[in-house]
Amino acid sequence: MIRKTRLYTPGPTPLLPAAQFAMAAADIHHRTPEFRALFQKVLAQLKVFVGTRNDVLLLSSSGTGAMEAAVTNLTSPGDRVLVLTAGKFGERWTGLVKTFGCVPDVVSAPYGQTFSLDQIRTALKPEHRAVFVQATETSTAVRHDIEAIAKLIRESAPDTLLVVDGITGLGTTHFDVDGWGIDVLIGGSQKAVMIPPGLAYLSVSDRAWAAMETAKNPRYYFDLRKERKNAVKGESAYTPAVALVAGLGGALDYIAGQAGGDLEKGRIALVNNAEVNAAATRAGLAALGFTLFAPTAPAAAATAVAVPEGMDSGLVVKALKARFALIAANGQGEMQGKIFRVAHLGFFDYLDTVALLGAMEHIAKDTLGLPVVYGQAVEAAQRVYAAASSS
Repeated sequence: MIRKTRLYTPGPTPLLPAAQFAMAAADIHHRTPEFRALFQKVLAQLKVFVGTRNDVLLLSSSGTGAMEAAVTNLTSPGDRVLVLTAGKFGERWTGLVKTFGCVPDVVSAPYGQTFSLDQIRTALKPEHRAVFVQATETSTAVRHDIEAIAKLIRESAPDTLLVVDGITGLGTTHFDVDGWGIDVLIGGSQKAVMIPPGLAYLSVSDRAWAAMETAKNPRYYFDLRKERKNAVKGESAYTPAVALVAGLGGALDYIAGQAGGDLEKGRIALVNNAEVNAAATRAGLAALGFTLFAPTAPAAAATAVAVPEGMDSGLVVKALKARFALIAANGQGEMQGKIFRVAHLGFFDYLDTVALLGAMEHIAKDTLGLPVVYGQAVEAAQRVYAAASSS
């Protein structure tokens, strides 16, 4: 049988063909009028995609580079900060702030869960320089309530900055960046914007720019003030990933094209697409008897599924790859072997969801020995899609 490789990991995600073509044609120097025009166009598009009037900057790095930049540009050694963590990427915030001499107070939730507002309210202090949190905890497929967290911070500690890792949240979650008062919101190229890893982007509020003037942590490559100064001229402070910038422009054009050329409406459609595919996937997997790992706060970026006690989730991941060339993700850290994850962000459509669930019916029946009736997962997904389409 012919097998077509299908990538269902929550990053890197499937590449957009239009972006691949744009990258292949990006044989230009980065200190030329041609690139400056492209760079300024992409920065303007990113403001619409993020949904903000704030500055948006591009860095040639993974999303973790932008996370580090947020820490080094906004804090000083000895600053007290609050970290909200419920998985591997929340733990990354803790590691970053400690590395640069901050003193973290940590609010933790068990893997697969989110934290309560009461927990945050109790921990939050006016002296906290910043709060660091994920929009979506990719390691567990949990979505945190950023709107409610932002409101709490503005009411209880109005001088505290809010820094949000939206690397898998952007393009899968609706944000009101300016209305909620998000000071830094971070994205990554290998997620919903459908291009390879290597670019990070972040919106920066006026409050955050002001805070940088008193921050004392060292920064050089990730000095956001340098990037802001150069962006006005259509340049990056250092050599940019030229082909990726061209690919990002192609991807943002494609997203706008899905809504008649309106990028804001295209962004909304992209988020809604992820929401429907995630809901359909959850319904299909539940119909097969699987247990959703984050049932109370599920993300639209990805779905995490628990396997029965005594079973290794790697068995499912390996079976999907061996039989169907379908690449899913195992759990991370302490969840490795306990959950598997499938993505919905970026270049996924409803028929990709049907393909995944059709494959899962075979794996559930033939590999796991579950009592499967062919079509039961697909039918459950079809009902979700039909209801969403009619509304």
